[in-house]
Amino acid sequence: MMRKQKNAGLAWLVDVAGAALFALGIADAISALAAGRALPWGALVAMVAGGLVRAGAVRLVHALAIAGAQTTSAALRQTLLRRLLTAPLPAAPLIGQAAVLAIDHPETIEQYEARFVPARMAATVAPLVVLAIVACASLVAAGILLGTLIPFIIGMILTGSAARIASERQLAALGRLSGLFVDRVRTLPIIRHFGAEDRIARQVEAATRDVAGRTITVLRAAFLSSAVMEFFSALSVALVAVYCGFSLLGLLPFPSPETLTLREAFFALAMAPEFYLPMRRLAAAYHEKQLGEAATAELKPITDTQPPAPPAARYDGVATRGVTIAWPGRRIGPVDLALGATGLVALTGPTGSGKTSMLAVIAGQIVPSTGSVTAIAPDDIAWAAQRPLILPGSLRDNLALARPGASDADVLRVAAQVGLTPLLAGRSAGLDLALDHRGSGLSGGERRRIGLARALLSGRPLLLCDEPTADLDAASASSIVALLRGIARDRAVIVATHDARLIDACDAAVQL
Repeated sequence: MMRKQKNAGLAWLVDVAGAALFALGIADAISALAAGRALPWGALVAMVAGGLVRAGAVRLVHALAIAGAQTTSAALRQTLLRRLLTAPLPAAPLIGQAAVLAIDHPETIEQYEARFVPARMAATVAPLVVLAIVACASLVAAGILLGTLIPFIIGMILTGSAARIASERQLAALGRLSGLFVDRVRTLPIIRHFGAEDRIARQVEAATRDVAGRTITVLRAAFLSSAVMEFFSALSVALVAVYCGFSLLGLLPFPSPETLTLREAFFALAMAPEFYLPMRRLAAAYHEKQLGEAATAELKPITDTQPPAPPAARYDGVATRGVTIAWPGRRIGPVDLALGATGLVALTGPTGSGKTSMLAVIAGQIVPSTGSVTAIAPDDIAWAAQRPLILPGSLRDNLALARPGASDADVLRVAAQVGLTPLLAGRSAGLDLALDHRGSGLSGGERRRIGLARALLSGRPLLLCDEPTADLDAASASSIVALLRGIARDRAVIVATHDARLIDACDAAVQL
């Protein structure tokens, strides 16, 4: 949809035509009044028509540019959501950073395409058109405008380079601050439990000061570029005014290469500000340009990451061969695992050994450092996480999240399978029980049961369970073990656990 933005830039030429029409009308009016003649109607018509043409041009530019930019940003946002949710990434961003990438950056790029792209197109063509129009009245005035353009371009290149570097650093700092803030808010109870409030406050304060400092640097570069623009714009108009005035008075210190009339001089003077107007619009949108390009560069690793090709056939097994995950100072694996269309396999190891990360590799959410994993379609995988997502809404809505439109009978069946019957019986609302995003009022075990019930209801052939028996008493954990053992007769189940009872019930165990 970049074509709409380019067409919007060319629509600024209509604005130049309106400016020329208005300048012609006012020049005719001034020359007639100076000669003692009545104000010609043609001059009034030209001025009114020029104003209307300019207003229509501005409206056309905004309509084309905004429509094209919104279409582009909507497509980009959808692509980012798919990549962040399904594509294997070298490193998973924090939740706050992911929100900035999927929401804020497309908005930044939309502003860039709506404001800067049309202005850039107009700035490359419109000044030349203005120069040609001014040359028809005064070649010297056109030469003055052209002469001020060269140092202006050099000044804008220097200030623009500084603004680009500052904007890239500001955008990176904003992403870090968002990720830090959201992550710390989510773990606030743990922070308070360990008395780390002061240390976390210092971290957030340092990140905030970093963003503030980089924002001031960006603003300083933006003001500098605006100062360069205004200086040369004012200089060009002043020089044209001095030349036209001295030429009409016969006071030029050099032989005049042309003879100007009042009408021609006033027309050239009225058109002189239009020469730098497209570039002033460009300078006004230059901040959007720097932020837009910085956002595009930051999104490039994600947009260039292609989702894995879907398997040719439905799921019939999963295998990992020599899979390792390496981070600075840490390495997990190698892991070799094989599971057919049915069966129960455990990933075991102490807390922090990398069980959850290995499940993410199997699900295609993390790229392994070495080794290979069977390609599995995302629609074939159900994930029961340690901390299941709870959305504001009813218990029914949360249980049926993986299968919208599921009947109450199906929802109640899986709820009974995972042991949620006491929760339903103890609350008069039943499936209409209202939940907030924190799952307030639910125990850790009840949250895990909701996640497991959701995964079962999806009916997908591969079930990945992360610590399904944690936070459960012995009797409840035994019932979940029996449930998973029964599910494994019809589906493939991989569990990450250090529960000895669950490990003993598995067909195989892989130690991390």
